[in-house]
Amino acid sequence: MAVKEILVYPDERLKEFSEKVTELTDEIRKVIKDLTDTMDATSHSVGIAAPQIGALHRIIAIDASKNKKCNYNHGKLVLINPEVVKWEGIMQFREGCMSVPDYTGNVNRARKVMVQYQNENFEDRVIETEDFEAVLLQHEIDHLDGILFVDRIISKRTDLFRRKKYR
Repeated sequence: MAVKEILVYPDERLKEFSEKVTELTDEIRKVIKDLTDTMDATSHSVGIAAPQIGALHRIIAIDASKNKKCNYNHGKLVLINPEVVKWEGIMQFREGCMSVPDYTGNVNRARKVMVQYQNENFEDRVIETEDFEAVLLQHEIDHLDGILFVDRIISKRTDLFRRKKYR
């Protein structure tokens, strides 16, 4: 198992733009394995992007089924070079992130999205989804462009919240 350390804001690597994956190399396969192992090792993580483990490749892993409130999802997915090609509707959503562990915040996101990507076998795929899974995809794709949810907060004065600490 290759569980990696999560980079935490204000680490500058989180603000960098990730490179497009052009072929499925051993290095890319290792990044995919590291991503899924790291996501699976945390019971609360529903998504992770390669930049969060210091790999500047356009790869994300998600598993919206780990969220008890998510009724509609496609299960565990690895998306290489994901791109939102269509969206509709707007919803406000309270987001958190392993790279910003002390805060959550309200962000406006598309309610429905269509994302094209390559899967783990580098085959072209398209996914259409909505609500929580759509927000999750947008959040993780933002990481590939060096954007954190705190960059999209509606109002830093009224919509950024310190995460509660439980004993």
